[in-house]
Amino acid sequence: MIRQRRRGLGDRDRLGPFGRFYLTVVVGMVLGPFVPLVIGSFAFRWTWPDLLPSRWWWEARATARLPQGWDYVFSPISRVVESTGNTILIAILVTLLCAAISLPAARVLAKERFRGKSFVEFFLLTPLIVPEIAVGLGILVTFIQLGLAGTYWGIILVHLIPTIPYMVRVLTSVFQGLSDDYEEQARVLGASPLRTLWHVTLPMILPGLVAGGLFTFLISSNIFLLTFFIGGGRIETLPTLLFSRVSGGGALDAVAAGVALIVCIPGIVLLVITERFIKEEVFAKGFGG
Repeated sequence: MIRQRRRGLGDRDRLGPFGRFYLTVVVGMVLGPFVPLVIGSFAFRWTWPDLLPSRWWWEARATARLPQGWDYVFSPISRVVESTGNTILIAILVTLLCAAISLPAARVLAKERFRGKSFVEFFLLTPLIVPEIAVGLGILVTFIQLGLAGTYWGIILVHLIPTIPYMVRVLTSVFQGLSDDYEEQARVLGASPLRTLWHVTLPMILPGLVAGGLFTFLISSNIFLLTFFIGGGRIETLPTLLFSRVSGGGALDAVAAGVALIVCIPGIVLLVITERFIKEEVFAKGFGG
């Protein structure tokens, strides 16, 4: 009986011909763009109409006078390591600062009723509606006058503009589903507001805070235009470095393909973390549930 039941469940879980075809198409659309990048990153000579490179990177590295392919990517000349460090450092600081700003704002929007609340919620979404180039040009003029152009803090502050709306939206949804009973019980038992925040509120909203932090980190690490405007070429991140490699409009070389793959690493890592930790039941129970 148990074997028959398991067999019946297995038959129902199997995909039909259309399901397998649809799944193959989706996987191909997701992984397809990465195939030329992977092949191109190991190519030394790859010209049209060759389907594969006529000469590979490891074949040419023994006779090449200068570093080629991945040797060049990981050499100090390419500035990839420096750009990666700048990208990670800026994204971490943006995430921490964005969380500190968004937490009280999200709590007020979720728990309080006040005049103009709809306008405030709409105003928080304007950075996602207004073209990024218009925002960048306006902020660049202001930051030049304030001396923030070409500085790390200038880039960090400008990265808050497109990241705060996402963090506020995520945390607002979390606070809306959070009961006030636990915080009230803690205050009745004599806990101060700071201890209530640290020992009661933060553990309950931690899954949502982590989710918002992951999105913020990913968005910040992929911002190009605002970083290009405010950085002014003095501070280079992976997106700006990649743009400098492909802005000539030429064929995809091995170095540009390698940098493009490195740019994708944060998103892949965060996808794995999200799949591992940020589940529906995690939002319901918390990490300690």
